[in-house]
Amino acid sequence: MNLHEISRNILKKRSIDDLMNTSKKSELKKTLNVFDLIVIGIGAVVGTGIFTIIGTAITGSAESAGAGPAIVISMILAAVACVFSALCYSEIAAMIPVAGSAYTYTYATMGEFMAWLVGWILMLEYAIGNITVASAWTGYFVQFLKGFRQYLPDFVVNFPIWLRYDYKTMSALCDANSWNIHDKIPYLFGHIPVAINLPAVVIVLLLTILLVRGVKESTRVAGIMVGVNMFMILSFIVIGSHYVKPENWTPFLPVAHPIQGVLMGTFLIFFAYIGFDAISTTAEETEKPQRDLPIAILGTLIICTILYVSVALVLTGIVPVDMIDIKAPIAHAMSYVGKDWFAGLISIGALCALTTVLLVYQLGTTRILYAISRDRFLPKSWRLIHKKYRTPHVMTWISGLVVIVCGLFMDLNISAALCNFGTFTSFVIICVAVLILRKTEPNRPRPFKVPFCPWFPVLGILICTILIAYSLKTLKTSSIYFIIWMVVGLLIYVFYGYNQKRLEEKKRSK
Repeated sequence: MNLHEISRNILKKRSIDDLMNTSKKSELKKTLNVFDLIVIGIGAVVGTGIFTIIGTAITGSAESAGAGPAIVISMILAAVACVFSALCYSEIAAMIPVAGSAYTYTYATMGEFMAWLVGWILMLEYAIGNITVASAWTGYFVQFLKGFRQYLPDFVVNFPIWLRYDYKTMSALCDANSWNIHDKIPYLFGHIPVAINLPAVVIVLLLTILLVRGVKESTRVAGIMVGVNMFMILSFIVIGSHYVKPENWTPFLPVAHPIQGVLMGTFLIFFAYIGFDAISTTAEETEKPQRDLPIAILGTLIICTILYVSVALVLTGIVPVDMIDIKAPIAHAMSYVGKDWFAGLISIGALCALTTVLLVYQLGTTRILYAISRDRFLPKSWRLIHKKYRTPHVMTWISGLVVIVCGLFMDLNISAALCNFGTFTSFVIICVAVLILRKTEPNRPRPFKVPFCPWFPVLGILICTILIAYSLKTLKTSSIYFIIWMVVGLLIYVFYGYNQKRLEEKKRSK
């Protein structure tokens, strides 16, 4: 095979008509309405940012400065960055309502190779992002159990710490507290350390089983948890506003590194916004995708931005920046003002929120992998549909096991940063895809159109590219992992995906 033929193959595009025909033949069940989609969106967005990442974004970490009370500016910047991408998602999702999200849209605009890379990058956003959420879930679960110490036995409330953390986290804890690690964790055969985040494993397994049962059933459960979560957040805003001290907002900008703090806050808090694009992964299971997808995407973004800014103002108004708890900032804020009973309720809301995020990320992972497998880049057996539940059960189990296995050794902060790299990259691709389709398919019906095109897509590209470049320079460890991830994806395509695609084309031509 010569170089010309290879280049022709990797640039092959799938026509929109072909994608639409494939979608019409889909074995997935169309059950979702606009309310279900907004539940999915809010469930994915309102959770991780408010209950975990916001603390680190305000106070900073070893590798980055904190934004302080100016986290509000960071949130608005992140929302603005999202708006341009959300508008682009809305246009393409309504135009090409097919499973696969950015992967499918890239295939229609930039060809096979770029589509594979985008699909691989999306795994950072969903599968690796899920590791961060699962780790945070364990923290709130432990806090929740402590609220029942009077009713539950001690071995349940204070179960061993080697069943709460991965080995790397355990090692860091032992170093920080001058503990002998051999006293804190058991060793198999005297040499193999045993440290596992058991609650995270259990919740991922339970949600995997739920997703196998059906997307409608999963959405109903998500709806209940989103309701509880929203009630808790609104209660925090109302109750907490009575304890706000304006002097805690001074200085508003971080003194040492004001610009760096705000920009890194924007990058970190962006992790909280990424869920809205998960809505587009359910296109083939939506009853009226052309109408409902844009409404749900933009509606989710507006609702969540208002909630985030309100929570940030109340949190930084209650607790001085240097005293904010990065592990459970909202619950700690209530304890700080003497509302321990409400801090316990916040833990329940956090568990509901993080469970919903896990559910939606897992759903997004399986639907993207399903689309990639349907295009023959992954084994055919992976896209099998359950005869009774009409869900991609094999793919659902694979994605669940990936989260469990990776969660055994991946650091929470690194996985969150990797998730952001994946998100920013996919957002850039979406904005580029809109510009390409405006040129190549100018007459194709668009139920929703990005206003002020090409300026809005171009702004989306610029903002996300600047944040990627800045973060690659600042977050050294995550940057190396991101490059390794891309190299692994490239190797899988070269040695497996490309050949599988050519074999499938030969079969069709016979």
